[in-house]
Amino acid sequence: MTLLGEQSSSGDGGSGVVLSVVVPICNEEAVIREFHRRTTSVLQELSLSFEIIYVNDGSTDRSLSILQELRTANTGVAILDLSRNFGKEIALTAGLDHARGDAVVLIDADLQHPPEVIPEFLKHWREGYDVVYGARADREQESRLKKFSTSAFHLIMEKVASVRIPRDVGDFLLLSRRAVESLKLFREQHRFMKGLFTWIGYSRKGVPYRCDSRYDGRTKWNYWKLWNFALEGVTSFTIFPLKVASYLGLITAFGAFCYAIYIVYHTLVYSDPVAGYPTLIVVMLFLGGVQLMTLGITGEYIGRIFNETKQRPLYFVNRYCEPRADETLGRDLDVV
Repeated sequence: MTLLGEQSSSGDGGSGVVLSVVVPICNEEAVIREFHRRTTSVLQELSLSFEIIYVNDGSTDRSLSILQELRTANTGVAILDLSRNFGKEIALTAGLDHARGDAVVLIDADLQHPPEVIPEFLKHWREGYDVVYGARADREQESRLKKFSTSAFHLIMEKVASVRIPRDVGDFLLLSRRAVESLKLFREQHRFMKGLFTWIGYSRKGVPYRCDSRYDGRTKWNYWKLWNFALEGVTSFTIFPLKVASYLGLITAFGAFCYAIYIVYHTLVYSDPVAGYPTLIVVMLFLGGVQLMTLGITGEYIGRIFNETKQRPLYFVNRYCEPRADETLGRDLDVV
C-alpha cells in the first residue's frame, strides 16, 4: 500500500501505519460484519496503510469469534481482548494505547457513525488539525426527553466546566499522533473522554455529519447510564457542585437565623404562640434534605478521590492479536 501523510517523529507513529481505527466492541455480533465491510471499503479507496483495532470490552455474545474470523480473512485487523467489561471510556483508552498510526480515528461499531466521513477527517488532518471531530447535524430520531436532557447537560457544562465542550459531539473523531500521545498521559480512573479531547487543546475542526439509526441490535445506553455519564462529566471538569453545596448551606443558615429573629420578635411584641408541630416538621425535613444533598455531592467527589488513590491499572488485556500484516499470531500482555 502507498503511504500518505507526514510521518510522526515520536511515539508509535513511526511504525509505517498512517491510520489506526479504534472500535470499541461490547455485544455487537449483529453489526460487526457490516461495519467492517463498510469501513474497509472506505479505507481501501484511500490508498494508505491502515489498521483496525477492535477492542473487545467483555462481550458475552459471539462478537469475539466473529472478530477472529475477520482477522483470519483480512490483513490490517487487530483484536484487543480485554479481560472483562471495563466500560466504553476505558475501552477507548486501551485502543489509543495500542494504536500505531500517525492519525487515529475513534468510531462506534453500530454504524450511527458513518465510516464514509473518515476521508473528510483525514483531509483536515493533512491541513494541520490535531483534533477533527464529527458534529451531529440533526437529532431527529431521538425522543424529546433525550433531546431536552442532552441540551440541558451541554448548557450546564458550558456554564460551569473548566473547558468548553462542543455541542452535539461524541466519540467520533480523528486525533493526530501528538494528540494521542498527550491523551496517553492521562491515567485517571474516572474518565470523561469528550472532555479530555477538549482539555488537551491543540487545533480543532468540526465536521458535520448525519447520525444514522443503529444498523441492528440494541443500544447499551439507558437513561440511568446516561445520567451517571453526565455526572461523570460534571465532576471531572468542575467543582461547581461543591460550591453550590457551600452556598446553599450558607443561604439556609442565614434564612433560619432570620426566621428565628422573626419568631422571637412576634412572640415578644404580639404574644403570638410559637409555631407548633407542622412548622417544626417542615423545617426539619427541609434542613435534613439540604444536608443529605450536600453530603451526597461531597460524597461523589470523595468517592472519586478514593478510587484514584488506589492507583489500580485502568484495564487488563487477555490477549492482543496484532494485524496479520505484522506476521504474528499475537502476544500475551499483562498490566497496563
